[in-house]
Amino acid sequence: MKTTKLTCEKARNISIVQTLGKLGHFPKRETEKEAWFLSPFRKETQASFKVSKQLNRWYDHGEGFGGNVIDLIIKSQKCTIKEALYFLSQDHFFSFHQRTVTKKEEIKKDYEILKVKKLENQALLEYLTSRSIDLEIAQKYCQEIYYRNNYKNYFSISFKNDQDGYELRNKYFKGCLGKKAVTTLGNDSDCICVFEGFMDFLSYKTLYKFVKLDEDYIICNSTSLVKSITSKLQYYHTVYACLDNDNTGNKATSFLKENHSGVFDCSILYKSHNDINDYLIGKS
Repeated sequence: MKTTKLTCEKARNISIVQTLGKLGHFPKRETEKEAWFLSPFRKETQASFKVSKQLNRWYDHGEGFGGNVIDLIIKSQKCTIKEALYFLSQDHFFSFHQRTVTKKEEIKKDYEILKVKKLENQALLEYLTSRSIDLEIAQKYCQEIYYRNNYKNYFSISFKNDQDGYELRNKYFKGCLGKKAVTTLGNDSDCICVFEGFMDFLSYKTLYKFVKLDEDYIICNSTSLVKSITSKLQYYHTVYACLDNDNTGNKATSFLKENHSGVFDCSILYKSHNDINDYLIGKS
């Protein structure tokens, strides 16, 4: 993190309304003295987040607390005071997507990738820790990406696929930049593990961190792409299907079994859990 000369005293004078706007939150109603927002900390339909323009202070009536602009950044970005000051010193802010998109809300094609760098953003690392993912493993296979979409700036964990697209994940959002495709990782092995998403792949690697693994891997990044990998699997003697314990995952596993004689359903190893990450969290 670069150092900044912005002091707490100066930072407190930064407009909360403008800061919320840079984070992608805009008033639902506004007067000369105050502005009301949907809370940036949770989903709600009635605006309960009040900003006093005169005092430049905010108060969340839904949860019963408030503060200044530094408190806002610390809570919304889950960061330290130093990180909040750095955040506020920037000309523009990057924010998490605040909700998961549906198929009809996929990222527009006119997005702009601003930078891709080593995974070290504290908020992203804390999210991975909450999912019990080993951070060294995550940093080996993932990066952090900053991009602009629909005139807003965002950041996320990124996992590259075979078509140079990026699978995205953070606390609030799951999506893809670029073309949707599988990710293949080869080790010249005659056996391969198939995963539904990269969080399951990272969970598997975390579980076996101290074991030497030499399998090849396919991360489908979507069960809709399982049918596209059958041609790749014909070169392997053994296929370990590590898919989810749900209807979609079971159908995908059945499809693999029908099209390859050497498929082993590994979901039985975590049969009381929805997926490998759920199992990892429970084990942790």
